[in-house]
Amino acid sequence: MVSAIGGAGGIGKTWLALAWAHRNLHRFPDGQLFVDLRGFSAAGDPVAPATAVRGFLDALGVDPGRIPPDPDTQAALYRTLVAGRRMLIVLDNAATADQVVPLLPGSPTCTVLITGRHRLASLVDRYGARHLTLGVLTRDEAHALLATRVGSDRIVAESDAVEDLIELCGGYPLALSITARNAATRPAVSLAETAAELRQLGLETLDHDTDPAASLPKVLSWSLRQLTDTQRAVFGLLGIAPGTDTTLPAVVSLTGLSPARARKALSALEEASLTERQPHGRYAMHDLVRDYAATTAHDLPAHVRETALVRVVDFHLHTARTADRLLAPHRQPVRPDPPTSGVHPHPLPDAAAATAWLEAEHATLLAAQSTAIALGRHDVVWHLAWTLETFFRRRGHLRDALASWRMALDAAEHLSDPTIRSRTHRFLGNVCSLLGLHEEASGHLNRALDQAVRHRDLPEQAHTHQMLALAWERRGDDRQALDHARHALVLHRTLDHPVREAIALNAVGWYAARLGDFDTARDHCGAALTLLRHHHDLEVEASVLDSLGFIAHRTGDHHQALGHYQQALTLFRALGNTYLIADTLDNLGHPHAALGHEQVRAVWREALELYREQSRDTDAQRVQRQLDELDETNRDGRD
Repeated sequence: MVSAIGGAGGIGKTWLALAWAHRNLHRFPDGQLFVDLRGFSAAGDPVAPATAVRGFLDALGVDPGRIPPDPDTQAALYRTLVAGRRMLIVLDNAATADQVVPLLPGSPTCTVLITGRHRLASLVDRYGARHLTLGVLTRDEAHALLATRVGSDRIVAESDAVEDLIELCGGYPLALSITARNAATRPAVSLAETAAELRQLGLETLDHDTDPAASLPKVLSWSLRQLTDTQRAVFGLLGIAPGTDTTLPAVVSLTGLSPARARKALSALEEASLTERQPHGRYAMHDLVRDYAATTAHDLPAHVRETALVRVVDFHLHTARTADRLLAPHRQPVRPDPPTSGVHPHPLPDAAAATAWLEAEHATLLAAQSTAIALGRHDVVWHLAWTLETFFRRRGHLRDALASWRMALDAAEHLSDPTIRSRTHRFLGNVCSLLGLHEEASGHLNRALDQAVRHRDLPEQAHTHQMLALAWERRGDDRQALDHARHALVLHRTLDHPVREAIALNAVGWYAARLGDFDTARDHCGAALTLLRHHHDLEVEASVLDSLGFIAHRTGDHHQALGHYQQALTLFRALGNTYLIADTLDNLGHPHAALGHEQVRAVWREALELYREQSRDTDAQRVQRQLDELDETNRDGRD
């Protein structure tokens, strides 16, 4: 049986092999052989197979005078001596399969345990080796390691700091061991101070000047020896690229390589246990490995690093813009500058593909905004916020939207277009309002309106009145909301934009209904629906149907309310707008409850789950109370 343990440097391969060997001594009565092949170490060149075989012959007690001079004959003698014996042979720290194959005993009674940073694929293919890739420690395992090295009493006394250390080390065994050694040898320094030092200095605290094996950066550096210059450059660029993981199309733009060469480089890094292939074609690094990769990027010329970052940011911006156009084809087009040379945006065939790509990449897109800030590309920072607006709003990623628009606001101060500044305050004000930051929302929305009025920008005035209506609704003042909605409607009617006019009509109808003026509400929402029959926009149509459902429910026509809400829900689901799906489900439950339908529980439970996923705590608490009241009513009825 041949087993190969693979994984990054410092992940614990040798420790596992030796621990397993020690615990299983009884299974190998004829002994164990061990050799450090030095495939990745400070000692220099890897051990030649012939040298290892000679060492094994000495360990097996062969008289030096009987050892033949020819390496192949020595290998044959080694295999003869172990044939039929029950032995364990540990081949530690192997660099290549060629280094290992001459050391395989060829006897079914022997067990071979190999460790190495490479997967040694030919051993799996030709010898049926079982491959085990080691990952990082779980939280409980990391906790146990620190307790063993530092002492349980200290771990209990500084439990919060211990959690910080585990998180900062990311479960990486060597990083935890170095941290534990630092803590154990400096008992006067608190674990909180150790964690603060690690947070501030990062890899620097995991380095050691005189003992390479006790230095995570040096241990990782040994993995680069067998890489080509191109592969090392890709490794370094991955360390400074935005985001915690990436895809082949993004790496193509980052590196400027062809897809075939980029894929080959990624495969080499995966083979060397420096990257990990994850589902859906994504490549990731452990945080500490990525930090080390970033230090190697400084070996590249500054212009190479900057050009690579410009390309990958443009890749994300222009792919995101394609996605936004697919999700909201009626939205006002805002065109960024063309992508720089060497950028190949990812093709997205339809809205479903656009949503999937944005869902997978939205954290990376926020990181790309930060990278654009560092590069001084203020226009890109702003355009990323704009392109992500629809997706963040529909999926309820409000905290991400807040971060994105705050970055955009800083960038807008460096841009000359007053419309951009007004628009930025408007969208930032809206997301603040959605998050309950009402004072901040009012400040941004009022500044947006002031700027739009000062520059006689009628479209921006109309849009801002629309968002001010929403903000006042969220503050519980429907009369103020209706006033702003009417202002928006007057302006939109002068601008000859039918879809925007329909939005404004629906808003007036909605606030009129909330204030009990149902005739005005029906007239305006009906007019909006008529406009939308000639100028299709599914999201606006769904919102109007939701308003009509509310009107029907409030006027006692619960069956009609169900019909309107179901139609709205169907459209919102088709759009993937989970934010408004939650609201419509919440609304849909009320006519179900009024009619005594059992479906009300399933509807409100789905709404509750979505509210919780979107961290909409107030809405979630309200729906939970509605469900509790249903249960109480049922109990009272049974009593």
